[in-house]
Amino acid sequence: MPGSIPKTRRCQMPRMYLTTPVRSPRSTRDAKASISRRAYLTGALCVATLQVLPAAASESKDVNYYKLYAHSRLIDSKQYQCLDELYTHESHWNPHSRNGNHYGIPQLANSKIRYLDAYSQIDWGLRYIKDRYKTPCIALTHWRKYSWH
Repeated sequence: MPGSIPKTRRCQMPRMYLTTPVRSPRSTRDAKASISRRAYLTGALCVATLQVLPAAASESKDVNYYKLYAHSRLIDSKQYQCLDELYTHESHWNPHSRNGNHYGIPQLANSKIRYLDAYSQIDWGLRYIKDRYKTPCIALTHWRKYSWH
């Protein structure tokens, strides 16, 4: 056939025809420059993420351990859910949190609690709730009404 494409080049020609009009010398230079900029920025982002990520991961892991410990201290899962909501509002389960003269995970107004580990803070908080409110759900109801417990 006159003007037909040989069989060996038939598969290669359409790709060339599709991409040739789109490319220009300027777009090729920009692509090379943007690749190097992109590689630099990606590397910088990876380094920044690696520096921040381990601390955040260990903190969230610790919070999960604190929650598991609190759940083991409370038999009823409904009471645990109330305690989880209460402590999340109060301190986000951070044993180093401070709000005025209230310290730790349960945000108690006792300066001794800030020197205790997180598990002891949870025990102190549960004892306080038991003595004052009887259950974490009653404490949460009080917190919702007055914004303190």
